[in-house]
Amino acid sequence: MSKTIKRILVAGLMCLSTGAMALDLKSDAPQRYVVKKGDTLWDISERFTNDPWQWPEIWYQNGQIKDPHLIFPGDEIGLVSIDGETRVTVTKRGEGSRTVKLSPGTVKMQPTARVEPIESAIPAIPQDAIRGFLREHRVVAPEVLEKAPRVLSGTDTRILMGAGGKVYARGDFGPQVSSAYGVFRKGQVYRDPESGEVLGLEALDIGMGRVLAHDNDIVTLELERTNQQVSVGDLLLPTEDRDLIANFYPKSPDRAVMGQILAVSGGVTQVGQYDVVVLNRGERDGLEPGSVLLIKKAGAVVYDRVAAERVRLPEERAGSLMVFRTFEKLSYALIMRATQPLRVGDKVESPNQ
Repeated sequence: MSKTIKRILVAGLMCLSTGAMALDLKSDAPQRYVVKKGDTLWDISERFTNDPWQWPEIWYQNGQIKDPHLIFPGDEIGLVSIDGETRVTVTKRGEGSRTVKLSPGTVKMQPTARVEPIESAIPAIPQDAIRGFLREHRVVAPEVLEKAPRVLSGTDTRILMGAGGKVYARGDFGPQVSSAYGVFRKGQVYRDPESGEVLGLEALDIGMGRVLAHDNDIVTLELERTNQQVSVGDLLLPTEDRDLIANFYPKSPDRAVMGQILAVSGGVTQVGQYDVVVLNRGERDGLEPGSVLLIKKAGAVVYDRVAAERVRLPEERAGSLMVFRTFEKLSYALIMRATQPLRVGDKVESPNQ
């Protein structure tokens, strides 16, 4: 190993050590905690520290444990001392890490690799709150939908179709027709409130169809799933192979981020815990799934009687959110904590600013 590489590694370890030592674990942090079904990584992070986004800095990935970055119900989480620092890690795997192997006349317990599907790992945040946005919502450039193939007709020239029915679609499917397509409808166009830049167009999921046949520029699909009636003019996009398990750690973004809440699911203006919001910052700004941002509210305007003028009070921290899906210019996030009523337009920023 070269001296330069050694110096880089040593510097990195020193930075990690400094960050970990600066952490303030809760005074009542448990020595041991057994993960239960229904837990989330955010919940567990808050059991040990008031700053869940610092979880990667206190989490020790025990190399002797299979998939140390995944936590399962039944696993035991605890405090350990690593090189004089208090860290958190999986101290014991649950019964799911063992299997029973039978041989003639013998019953033997033998440790093996975990055979549970990855979906059984606890998620970072409540899956029920974000599942629809992982599966069904997509943000694209406006020109993507402008060029997308469109639903031409249903069987018997029907204009409204549901699951189990057939539809015909026409357009440019590219050099190769996919085996399945999502059916979408144009949604809201998101613009940056400061610059006016178009950040993306929300494509609203209507359903999914499996390709039965194609003839030149016309494709026949069977609708396998619909959220509402498919209409003539709805658009087709290739399906995405997405990992629906939010398998990431709460963490502060690698660089300073400042933005604001653009919209909230349901079209309302008031925002509360476990609401999904749209942010005007995305991958190009350094956000990724797991990024945690603080929510700031503008201070109230009060009247200074001595100076005879109105003064705005300083901004106040009003909550926190976690990004769970990112696009180039914007992202979806879940409100994890709200200490004050929140609204569209409230500011967000990285914790380390």
